Amino acid sequence: MSNTYVPLISSGTAGPLGVLHLPRLWQKVSLEAAGKLAAGYPGIGRGFDAMTCAALGLEEQAVKDFIKQKKPTYPEFEAWVKKNAKTLTPEAIEKHNASVRGYIHDDETRKSVLGSCGMADDAAAPRDAVNLNNLDDWYEFHQAVLK
Repeated sequence: MSNTYVPLISSGTAGPLGVLHLPRLWQKVSLEAAGKLAAGYPGIGRGFDAMTCAALGLEEQAVKDFIKQKKPTYPEFEAWVKKNAKTLTPEAIEKHNASVRGYIHDDETRKSVLGSCGMADDAAAPRDAVNLNNLDDWYEFHQAVLK
């Protein structure tokens, strides 16, 4: 078994605050802070991670620092987010969630993920980033742990 972990919380998952991707962001940054994030996964990347921080008005470095220093549980992280987010209104959360649900990967990324998973790139194939990212994570997990 590897000493690093593929993050398996979906970007389509929200915690009690109702913010999609926030639990995954916590998991990835927590794993990175512990030196246990699988290769190829950034703690805070330019996609959903950056979108989530920007939507809530959180500084990326502050998120990293808090998690590295405090090693919070997810509820402790959400409590910190409540205190530090500049835009944590129901409207801001719904706008962010709609952006996450509606994000579509480019054709190259879609084809790459589907190809790795042995899936046809046809009308039945997922187009949204949340489902494609899930497939990619599950594939990487399988390769790292189950194969």
